Amino acid sequence: MTDFSDKKLFDCTQCIFRMYSCMYMPEEEYEKIRKTANQLQFKKGEVILKQGSKTTHLLFLHKGVIKMNYENNAGKNIILTIVSGPKLLGGANLFFKDYNLFSIIAVEDCDVCLFDSKTLMSLLAENGSLLLTLVERATEMFQASIFNYISLAHKQVNGRISDILIYLSEHVYKTKQFILTLTRKEIAEFAGCSHENVIITLSKFNKEGIITINGKEIIINDMDKLQDISRRG
Repeated sequence: MTDFSDKKLFDCTQCIFRMYSCMYMPEEEYEKIRKTANQLQFKKGEVILKQGSKTTHLLFLHKGVIKMNYENNAGKNIILTIVSGPKLLGGANLFFKDYNLFSIIAVEDCDVCLFDSKTLMSLLAENGSLLLTLVERATEMFQASIFNYISLAHKQVNGRISDILIYLSEHVYKTKQFILTLTRKEIAEFAGCSHENVIITLSKFNKEGIITINGKEIIINDMDKLQDISRRG
């Protein structure tokens, strides 16, 4: 993790979090939040928030891709969702629990702002509209997680992997041709299946021409076919 407290990594005047915060509060009020912010850069694999640690900050992901990781009592890792910036992170932890419900881990290099939760909550107490907006943003984070678990409960491996490829294309990398920064093991943790099942399924899709795999690059050639496999489960 690299701390840029003395050297600004991002231009605060162009920050999306600042833009929608200032829709509901005066600039001088937002300055109280900004002065508590730490601009940090996390390398791939670094833990941004740790499950079980005390909630102290709200995070805004400026750039990069993260995974929300939950470790159960048996020590098994489950990926709840994958998210790319710009995005508000950690809202559920801030509003609903004193401790982080899950870990947030960098899947690729990430630029993040950490806002002090006590300062933020004191201002939110006087700005109901902004509070509602932040709760809505926090809730959005879990939609993908809910849909993923529906997929896990009702679909075979082919359907699960199809859903993940579609989700990564449409919501994370936002293109049909992307460098997959997730490992096969992470895809398995996201899909709720074995590492071997992921390799076999991706290889099958590749041979059938649905996707093309060039090392870490994936090209989706037939989105309609992927969506058909997803529907059939």
